[in-house]
Amino acid sequence: MNMSLFEKFGTVFKYMFSSFLPIGMFIMSLLLLCILLINVKLKNKYINFAAIGVYIGFALGILLSYSDYVQLCINGFVKTILNYIYFPSTFAYFLIFVFITGLMIKTLFSKKMSDVKRIINYVCFSILYFLFMSFIVLCVYSGVDIYDTVSLYQNDIILSIVQISNLLFFGWLLITLFYELYQFYKRKFD
Repeated sequence: MNMSLFEKFGTVFKYMFSSFLPIGMFIMSLLLLCILLINVKLKNKYINFAAIGVYIGFALGILLSYSDYVQLCINGFVKTILNYIYFPSTFAYFLIFVFITGLMIKTLFSKKMSDVKRIINYVCFSILYFLFMSFIVLCVYSGVDIYDTVSLYQNDIILSIVQISNLLFFGWLLITLFYELYQFYKRKFD
């Protein structure tokens, strides 16, 4: 499959008009898009509910029609997450560190954040910073090449630090998700 980007677009465009089924799917998608774009101005909640119904109906149709495919995708997703937790990549670990740095800056300057959420963020981020610095120091001190994942996985301390960091980060994400849902419903019903 040695195609340029323009050839790939051309192939998809040819497919879109190759038979009745893709033409019908294209027209239905375009019609739904137009209705949603018009509804940006109208703000009709019935159109929103109808669009949600269409999307959920499509998802349910896929779930029921191709349950083996859906099960394969869910298994692959869970396997990827577990694979990352048990055998983390240093690239993803660094991206988490950058993400946490951005969130720490947001926490420092946010005027709307509650004190409870601010304290949770400070505690989690401080622990994650400590663990990341420990990871770097241990790699340098032990002479472990950060780019060589095999040598990283052979060092139990380094692997444990990364795994505990990931566990703490995902725990923080879960707490934040439930906290934001709580705040959303609190604002909505108070």
